[in-house]
Amino acid sequence: MIALSTLKGRTVAVFGLGGSGLATCAALAAGGARVIAFDDNSASVAKAAAAGHETADLRHIDWSGLALLVLTPGVPLTHPAPHWTVGLAHANGVEVVGDIELFCRQRRASAPASPFVAITGTNGKSTTTALLAHVLARCGRDAQMGGNIGTAILSLEPPGPGRFHVIECSSFQIDLTPTLDPSVGICLNVTADHLDRHGTLEAYAGVKERLIAGIRDGGTAVIGIDDRFGQAMADRAERAGRHVVRLSIRNPLSDGLCLEGADILRMKAGAVAHRFSVARVGALRGTHNAQNAMAAYAACEALGLTGEEIVRAMKTFPGLAHRLEQVGRIGNVLFVNDSKATNADSAEKALAAFSDIYWIAGGKPKEGGIGPLARYFPRIRKAYLIGEAAEDFARTLGSHPHVVAGTLERAVQLAAEDAARDGALEPVVLLSPACASYDQFANFEVRGAAFRDLVKGLQDPALRPARG
Repeated sequence: MIALSTLKGRTVAVFGLGGSGLATCAALAAGGARVIAFDDNSASVAKAAAAGHETADLRHIDWSGLALLVLTPGVPLTHPAPHWTVGLAHANGVEVVGDIELFCRQRRASAPASPFVAITGTNGKSTTTALLAHVLARCGRDAQMGGNIGTAILSLEPPGPGRFHVIECSSFQIDLTPTLDPSVGICLNVTADHLDRHGTLEAYAGVKERLIAGIRDGGTAVIGIDDRFGQAMADRAERAGRHVVRLSIRNPLSDGLCLEGADILRMKAGAVAHRFSVARVGALRGTHNAQNAMAAYAACEALGLTGEEIVRAMKTFPGLAHRLEQVGRIGNVLFVNDSKATNADSAEKALAAFSDIYWIAGGKPKEGGIGPLARYFPRIRKAYLIGEAAEDFARTLGSHPHVVAGTLERAVQLAAEDAARDGALEPVVLLSPACASYDQFANFEVRGAAFRDLVKGLQDPALRPARG
């Protein structure tokens, strides 16, 4: 845990008492601050009180004595309307920040030279964060990974010499971090997302760019330039004097990282400085993962690792749970858990990464359905449809082979049986639902864990589907 000594003797309100909120309360208390905690959910308030934190309805406290309001990123700061706590804070001249901002202030006060990598992007940021932390740890560094990827940042070990913080940042978190100042900042890409919380695509991109704009002097900006926002962001960062490493999976570059066939090229001054490939690393299949590997390489290079040790460590990356996670193999049939693919755009990455696919899809439908995936249907041997979206997906698939399986359990059994009869070199049973999970599961993690357990059951010889 990071004790927030910068707020010793001050009074801080904390709103939002999930995992990161409770971690914030504990970190503030450990640093000597007085904490007043609240949540719109009474059960969360009770949990905070049981943990020993002072709780009170923030509508009825004296705001004049507050140093800060620490807000959970899950509630609106600006759009579609500010949360009621934000209105009270503004009316009383109280600054509103998030837990990553508290980390940044503590780092500057106690260990300003400690390495801090911040990663954002519409897609790929979790995989890049996990890959980067894996490479650092594999190369003998003390890598602390957290933020949007799962572990609250204030639950990590504190900044210090030789300790690397690798932090995934959502746009909501960046919005609450006005002095975000990483040693290395990564922005992978910017496409339309969370417009209900940011108003416009341009506003959303502007929030992402704040991560790059805050990079310290002597730091490095790693930016994917395959969309118009990334290209402009890289140009502005360079004009501002930042060291910029550009990434492209679409076009050659004279300086930066780009693709040539299956190879990644590290280009410097028009020459190939390093050529490598991660195409055979199961957890890094697909062109989108080539970009993630480029970003991790560029960041690790900026942090002093050699190209050879970076690539050697990448080849041992086990992957991110629920994202192209290889959970088992029966004979030549590979089972892949991509439960994190909760929309068509995300599922597209998995469908592009494999052929001979036995596709399990469906759940709580998202706007747009699977129509945008039609160009990948030739890769799909058969689809097994589950949940509320099954009938709609069946209509989109039309005459393409499919069955409405209803439940994940039946879909896994049917797909495994059909894949076992396939003569292909590596047929793939792929859970990539293109849907939310909560018609049948609490979240995508529970759905992915259920798939993993079902595959484990199939791996029992007594339960294996017969080859026919």
